[in-house]
Amino acid sequence: MLSSFYRAVASAAKQQVRTISCSARVAGGHSFVHRDTPDNNPDTPFEFTPENLKRCETIIANYPKGHEAAACIPLLDLAQRQNNNWLPISAMHKVSEMLKMPRMRVYEVATFYTMFNRQPVGKYFVQICTTTPCMLGGVGSDVILDEIRENLGIDIGGTTEDKMFTLAEVECLGACVNAPMVQINDDYYEDLTVADMKRILNELKQGKKPKAGPQSGQNHRFASEPKTGLTALSEPPTGPGFGVRADL
Repeated sequence: MLSSFYRAVASAAKQQVRTISCSARVAGGHSFVHRDTPDNNPDTPFEFTPENLKRCETIIANYPKGHEAAACIPLLDLAQRQNNNWLPISAMHKVSEMLKMPRMRVYEVATFYTMFNRQPVGKYFVQICTTTPCMLGGVGSDVILDEIRENLGIDIGGTTEDKMFTLAEVECLGACVNAPMVQINDDYYEDLTVADMKRILNELKQGKKPKAGPQSGQNHRFASEPKTGLTALSEPPTGPGFGVRADL
């Protein structure tokens, strides 16, 4: 009896095929292993500018003595911003030295967080969200991605020949209500249409600064409020306790 049961379980297990999918690696996460290149090796010069060095000191001072390692993420972020939006291993070593941390601990942080680009990227780092809300919202992220590919002539993970643009596919960027959207450097561009995406990229090529935020035309919204205006909570609350009896 038991042998029949085990045979049935084994047969069912063989029939269950589970597929695993993953999004493309972003530009900064090609591999967890560092490989020296002419542009990225321990001898690559990196020093914080005097202005950023003062910022580092201010950041480190926010943490109790003995816990300076907590400043690792903000210092790495500052180093990346100073270094054209990517983080060479020599910058990691500088942060390790300043915080008196083992280099391996800094590597662990830099390889865990996808916000750190460990290889050079373009002047404009275009990150497009293709998860479910952006895939279904508005015109959908697929057609926005197609427009970026066609406009820039690169695919996911690629950089244009003039080093102006790098394209990455990423997970949710937290602007689901205004989907589809892309992040370019520090700016969010939301409620996108194909025409919006084309205009934004062309303005960047011309050295202009496209207006960030929702791109919803005449119904332009400031954040994530309804395009047609508020449908609830449109009046100020009345009375103490917002309608709850004050004597309770």
